[in-house]
Amino acid sequence: MVLVLVLVLVLVLVLVLVLVLVLVLVLVLVLVLVLVLVLVLVLVLMLVLVLVLAIEPASSEFNVTRNYLDWLTSIPWGQYSQERVEVPAAKQVLDEDHFGLEDVKDRILEFIAVGKLRGSTQGKILCLVGPPGVGKTSIGRSIARALNRKYYRFSVGGLSDVAEIKGHRRTYVGAMPGKMVQCLKTTGSSNPFVLIDEIDKLGRGYQGDPASALLELLDPEQNSGFLDHYLDLPVDLSKVLFMCTANLLDTIPGPLLDRMEVIRLSGYIFDEKVAIARTYLEPQARTDAGVPEGAVRVTDAAMAGLVEDYAREAGVRNLKKQLEKIYRKAALKLVQSGELPQQPPQQQQQEGEGEAIAAPAAAEGAGDSSLAPEPSSSSSGSSGSSDSDAGEQGSGANDKGSRAQQLAHSAEGAAATVLSEPLLVVDAGDLKEYVGQPPYPTDKIYAEGTPEGVVMGLAWTSLGGSTLYIEAASVEKGEGKGGLKATGQLGDVMKESATIAHTFARRFLEQLGAEGQSGAPDPAYFANHALHLHVPAGSTPKDGPSAGCAIITALLSLALNKPVLPDLAMTGEVTLTGKVLPIGGLKEKTLAARRSGVKHLVFPEGNRRDWEELTADVKAGLEPHFVDSYQQIYQLAFQEPPSPSSNQQQEAAAAAA
Repeated sequence: MVLVLVLVLVLVLVLVLVLVLVLVLVLVLVLVLVLVLVLVLVLVLMLVLVLVLAIEPASSEFNVTRNYLDWLTSIPWGQYSQERVEVPAAKQVLDEDHFGLEDVKDRILEFIAVGKLRGSTQGKILCLVGPPGVGKTSIGRSIARALNRKYYRFSVGGLSDVAEIKGHRRTYVGAMPGKMVQCLKTTGSSNPFVLIDEIDKLGRGYQGDPASALLELLDPEQNSGFLDHYLDLPVDLSKVLFMCTANLLDTIPGPLLDRMEVIRLSGYIFDEKVAIARTYLEPQARTDAGVPEGAVRVTDAAMAGLVEDYAREAGVRNLKKQLEKIYRKAALKLVQSGELPQQPPQQQQQEGEGEAIAAPAAAEGAGDSSLAPEPSSSSSGSSGSSDSDAGEQGSGANDKGSRAQQLAHSAEGAAATVLSEPLLVVDAGDLKEYVGQPPYPTDKIYAEGTPEGVVMGLAWTSLGGSTLYIEAASVEKGEGKGGLKATGQLGDVMKESATIAHTFARRFLEQLGAEGQSGAPDPAYFANHALHLHVPAGSTPKDGPSAGCAIITALLSLALNKPVLPDLAMTGEVTLTGKVLPIGGLKEKTLAARRSGVKHLVFPEGNRRDWEELTADVKAGLEPHFVDSYQQIYQLAFQEPPSPSSNQQQEAAAAAA
């Protein structure tokens, strides 16, 4: 029995050893297979490298492959900058860089507050719309600085090639990626702030439609897998914050406009322009001209005259140009008079060290003191609230600090000194010497009141609001010779408004005669008089339906031989039955009326809510009259104006209704 047990144990041990050997062999085989696979992969990679390295440097494929690999490796895949979503900090940045624009700032702060609650500022594409020079581009830069994002700007004005957005195919000679891939490489971040400028001026050519290509780029639901033709790889743009700027909305395609939220910038009133000039534009112009701080003083009267007579447009870009003219001429006078201050000791020491270093070269006769470099001034940033950028901005553009810090860093030479007493004073009487004759002496052609047949209207333009006069005159009198001729480069819509106004005025005058109104002329006046309607200036194209009520009033003023109420301007479209329809651009037209010194404004009743949204400083000194039929305009224009108390009662009754 013992032998049997021993034999069984021996057999069991032998079996166990055999199994262990089998497992060891299996493991060895697995390791061998893994090593073989690794060797195969290494060989394959070596073959690829050999093939790549085997490309001749003179071959066209060498540069194509090298550029492609360079673009692939230089894109910041998955690298994000730390975003700062703090409303107080953003408000401080916006207030430092911009004066006024409270409604725009509130909308931007709302946008940032929603981003703070959600944890991300994605999901909305903002579009700033307004006339040139009101600060659209600089607001974008301020938002980038407030959010601590890298800033990049590119303009699509006149762009007609889709490849600028989507990139070129690599098969083309000189192929490059699109603007967004270039943006990621330049900023070094996958979540920059991108400002697309002049989106209303997109072109369209045989290379495709860039507006359609922007649909994918600006859609938060699609741009997470944006495919660039050059890279041929999906790029995640869902973390990029986009903002667009435009002067008009009419030329932006509907599907593209539907993806954006519009914020309007109307322009600045007189007080805002003066404050912007004092706070932003004047220090910038002084620094750019190299004039020491305090050496030149522009009086308040001169600044007021500069704004009133030289820079009456909606923005402040022209105001900046005029201030630069003043400081350039002032710099010339300071240099010619020899009253420039001595350079700071620190700068003199630096120049002394530079001359000591250049002494060996001077031994050859080139070291004369006249060869020392003169101090120069360098411009920095944008001035005030104007959008004066001209090219792309790369990374770090939002890290330059506020405008005051930028001016302090850019001040060089004499501009770095501060004087306690001004060496030159520019008063209102000196403006003609410094900036020439005023291009806008007055908007009111009839300063002492309009004669019979003349009425002031209000117009909206891409540069803001403006006032225009509508003149009517009788050309020929005779039975059955009634008619209307319109001049002044009027568009088709305005010509139709003139025809409607002539028809309504003819019927309205007949009703006045039938009712026995005092002073009413022959009801057949329009039937027996050939009339000429003119809207100066003749070289400016004009179009739009909102001049209807002004044209009717001008025709009735001619027929009644009675001028309208002084300081009266009106706007509104009139139907054949006399209903006054709402108009657009009420804020721009109100600002134009303020610039022209108008007191009484006639608006359609449908625009009352737009008037109530205006700030108090815009409405100050103006007396609005809201009408829904032309009968109310007639009573206001040709009879005693309603008292302020009755006007307030009408507004209160309308508000209660």
